[in-house]
Amino acid sequence: MNTRVGTIGNASPLVAGADPMIDPFGRAVTYLRVSVTDRCDFRCTYCMAENMTFLPKKDLLTLEELDRLCSAFIAKGVSKIRLTGGEPLVRKNIMYLVRQLGQKIGSGLDELTLTTNGSQLSRHAEELYDCGVRRINVSLDTLDPDKFRKITRWGDFDKVMEGIDAAQKAGLKIKLNAVALKDFNDAEMPELLRFAHGRGMDLTVIETMPMGEIEEDRTDQYLPLSKLRADLEDQFTLADIDYQTGGPARYVRVEETGGRLGFITPMTHNFCESCNRVRLTCTGTLYMCLGQNDAADLRASLRATEDDALLHAAIDEAITRKPKGHDFIIDRTHNRPAVARHMSVTGG
Repeated sequence: MNTRVGTIGNASPLVAGADPMIDPFGRAVTYLRVSVTDRCDFRCTYCMAENMTFLPKKDLLTLEELDRLCSAFIAKGVSKIRLTGGEPLVRKNIMYLVRQLGQKIGSGLDELTLTTNGSQLSRHAEELYDCGVRRINVSLDTLDPDKFRKITRWGDFDKVMEGIDAAQKAGLKIKLNAVALKDFNDAEMPELLRFAHGRGMDLTVIETMPMGEIEEDRTDQYLPLSKLRADLEDQFTLADIDYQTGGPARYVRVEETGGRLGFITPMTHNFCESCNRVRLTCTGTLYMCLGQNDAADLRASLRATEDDALLHAAIDEAITRKPKGHDFIIDRTHNRPAVARHMSVTGG
């Protein structure tokens, strides 16, 4: 095992010989989001086209390769890893990777988390906890089974509820994520808030982002969270709080429920000034910004040699290209998204 020396701020110790990742704007990169698959068992209308073409399985990194890549990032100062998709739990043998990464908690990695649609949670919740996962995000946009089927196209609401039950029984702390969609779930947000807080779960609402060609018109779906917050304040007392989970959400405490509500606002109020994140895809492509197309191919360096020096150098070069911020602008003339790749490629 490598000897660990030195620290960066409050970050985990670094492996000897591995430089920390500081971007051109002085931000330390300590959070890695890993999309382990672009596949999903849902087809949410704001995320995917109904008839998606997914990557050939031969193009995906093996789980062992993803483990090696994650280890390289941990060596360079990443203290939090979130596994995403698509739906991460549909990847065959995904628990192998979860277990491997879980063994690194306390040895460079502070936290391993997961974002899921909940469809596979009833099968995996106990093992996730056993592997060291303590906190997960579950995407849930509505509590109406018929609307749930409509928005996900293929989703089973009852199965997701069973997954949430199983996760809480296993001891996993859950935060619900809901994409705010005009004329779909905006009026339902008070009910969703009460449901989440009534079960001890935080809720985060997210503005829809213009990524990937879909059948829907996102200009019709878009709901600024400033309006949603104003509407919620007709029923609730929202007090800004200094609470962070390492992600981009800004939180308030809801006085009537005692729970937390987060707002993720990539369109109306971006969170770029404090960005500490990069995103790795299942093919080994590193995106330095969710809202930009610039990327680095780490697969070539990964497979060129067993020596991680080349891989570390490729990561360092990529970090020098991390932009100051994203620029989500919809081409309204041609109804084209700001970024061509679908959300499932990088996991949001």
